[in-house]
Amino acid sequence: MSARVALTTGDNRADMAFRALQPFAKQIKQSIGNKLVVLKPNNVSIDIQLAATHVDTLEGILEFLKSINKLKNVVIAESAAAGPTFDGFKNFGYFRMVEKYQVKLADLDQEKYDIIHVFDEKDFRPHPVRMSDMLLSAGSYVVSVARMKTHDRVLATLSLKNIVFGAPIKDAGFAYGPNRKQGTRIDKPIVHGSGFRGINYNLFALAPRLHPDLSVIDGFEGMEGNGPNNGTPVDHRVCVASTDWLAADRVGIELMGIDFARVGYLNYCAQSNPGAADLSQIEIVGEPVAKHIKHYQLSKNLENQLIWMKPVS
Repeated sequence: MSARVALTTGDNRADMAFRALQPFAKQIKQSIGNKLVVLKPNNVSIDIQLAATHVDTLEGILEFLKSINKLKNVVIAESAAAGPTFDGFKNFGYFRMVEKYQVKLADLDQEKYDIIHVFDEKDFRPHPVRMSDMLLSAGSYVVSVARMKTHDRVLATLSLKNIVFGAPIKDAGFAYGPNRKQGTRIDKPIVHGSGFRGINYNLFALAPRLHPDLSVIDGFEGMEGNGPNNGTPVDHRVCVASTDWLAADRVGIELMGIDFARVGYLNYCAQSNPGAADLSQIEIVGEPVAKHIKHYQLSKNLENQLIWMKPVS
């Protein structure tokens, strides 16, 4: 087997995340070493809990880090897409973890950044994007704390996409809607590459530099339909974890009942072989995948999303 993925089920998010990480305890502790541990939630929204990482999942991970004595240098860091990052932290109850575990919170929009260029399908030119230095740094051990959700551009968003689209930053004061400060901008849409082909290619191209070191995918309550913001809940009660992000995302896609061949960016990544995407080569630790598959309803624009599979006319 080329990769291991843990799958847990239950009625307690924190406990499920903790148990999913235990099989990798020795490897994770060794890999962290003296690095900064960056827990990256998926807060695409700052006020819709179904669209954002639940505080209980983070708590389970923090309890695990405590159990391996790696809680001294931990930050929960995000660049929320829809508004001020700390508003989301407050709305979703993250501040109590700062007090309980003595960890830090960080708004990636206020931290250092590097410039990375991405592809745009309209002009085939490189476009500069401000990307979080913390997520790019070799001194960071990046944990993607993702939520199992469908997506309106790439079918599904799991652990890789959480990191790649968390990295582009925005100006202070930016928000969608009337509260936007005049003149402010956000760089995340640039990575969309002006279309379904562009976003799939950019996710693939950025993966070597922006993949997580550890993936935790919370499927306790997934999102189906018009994700990543406006979908509806799925009572799934699963949690996926792995030190191989592609294997974790591959198992997540299977659990969602999605045909892997339709997910462009993950197929591109599988072709370059940064991890295991063949289920026959993935050792499942814990629950059998087949017993916990639910067929998530996909976005209404599914046919448009699949244009990446067709030749450019």
